[in-house]
Amino acid sequence: QVQLVESGGGLVQAGGSLRLSCAASTRTFSNYAMGWFRQAPGKERDIVAAISRSGGDTYYADSMKGRFAISRDNAKSTVYLQMNSLKPEDTAVYYCAAAPPYSSSTYVYTTPREYNYWGQGTQVTVSS
Repeated sequence: QVQLVESGGGLVQAGGSLRLSCAASTRTFSNYAMGWFRQAPGKERDIVAAISRSGGDTYYADSMKGRFAISRDNAKSTVYLQMNSLKPEDTAVYYCAAAPPYSSSTYVYTTPREYNYWGQGTQVTVSS
């Protein structure tokens, strides 16, 4: 069982930046591909970004490319999401997730059903 705890959300003006962190309760963090998702009220949970076990491969949803950056520090069992040039439409609850362990070291997972473990979410609100 892996527990995930997100932090770093908050209220920011359009054009601003936030950095989300997700700490995992496992000493074998490098075994897990990770992802960030978001869910706005009344909408489905959508992929934001994903990263492979090694960190060498990443995926971004189209609307996040060039603005967001996912990274991980396996020594700290933490995955990050740097969000720049934020827009009001980025307002949502952001979740981090861990995929089943021992996947290919280069594989990234892009759909919610591929992830086994979820954090509680952190609210990001972007004002216009």
